[in-house]
Amino acid sequence: MPQLARRLFVLPPELEGAARNWLQLGERSPRAARYASSVVLLRDAPGGLETWMGYRPGTSPLGVVSFPGGSLESSDDDPVGWLGPSPQQWAEALGTTDVGLTRRHVVGAIRELFEETGVLLAGPDLSSTVEATSTPEWMKARVAVANQDKSFTDVLAKRGLSLRTDLLKPLVNWLSPDFAHFRFNTRYFAATVPVGQSPSLLESKGIWGRWVRAFELVAERDTTTLGDEIGQENTVGLTLGQLVVPGTEIMLEKMAAAQGCIAYLSYKRKHHVYQPRLVEENGVLMLEVEAARAVAGEPQRER
Repeated sequence: MPQLARRLFVLPPELEGAARNWLQLGERSPRAARYASSVVLLRDAPGGLETWMGYRPGTSPLGVVSFPGGSLESSDDDPVGWLGPSPQQWAEALGTTDVGLTRRHVVGAIRELFEETGVLLAGPDLSSTVEATSTPEWMKARVAVANQDKSFTDVLAKRGLSLRTDLLKPLVNWLSPDFAHFRFNTRYFAATVPVGQSPSLLESKGIWGRWVRAFELVAERDTTTLGDEIGQENTVGLTLGQLVVPGTEIMLEKMAAAQGCIAYLSYKRKHHVYQPRLVEENGVLMLEVEAARAVAGEPQRER
């Protein structure tokens, strides 16, 4: 097991103002972090592990480019059909005693994944999943859930579907920096796409999203290729580190080093809350994280 090493990351442009205010006014109590869930979609490809990433308009603690995810909602507490590990078992897997919050994280993860990609981890029983979620009817349901015109649990109940929580795998827990104005306490999960489904952008809201090869993103991290492709005002000319949060960059490194989906998903991860810390290096503000570096091409290593 490798020891955690000090890692330095670029301070994203949208956080510079908050960072300087934090230093000028002196450290004080950080703003409360909202709970959030994010799902890393994975698939095997000839050139290595691929993951679905999308552009996120506005300012989000998940980054300008991120995996599908977002804030937990009160409706995530609503009754819903549940298949797979129980909330209690999930709490044990996540290393917490808060079963209620754990249940919200799991429901929120599956809901956010559905809203943002159309991939739905649900089915009538443990042996099957819903198929063909790319139809106009399903897109209408996604838009309604995203606009909070309908609850996700109602959409499932109407179709006789239950959450397939067994299709989610826990990854890591990241907490936004103390100085940020908008903070998330995010539980990251991983999943593969069920048979008969494929991710797509949310109608009228999606700007950019696609399968990306983790190895390529990491290899080209110092170029502006990705930001230029997305073509938005806050992406053009920016490197990977300026588009994603440290947690995302580290997870991409792990994927680039992994020997396929099965190896990545089956790795036993220790419970640890990661949080970037503001530091000044040679007059430049940066984010410091204690985490192991994964080198593309080496066997999977994770803490």
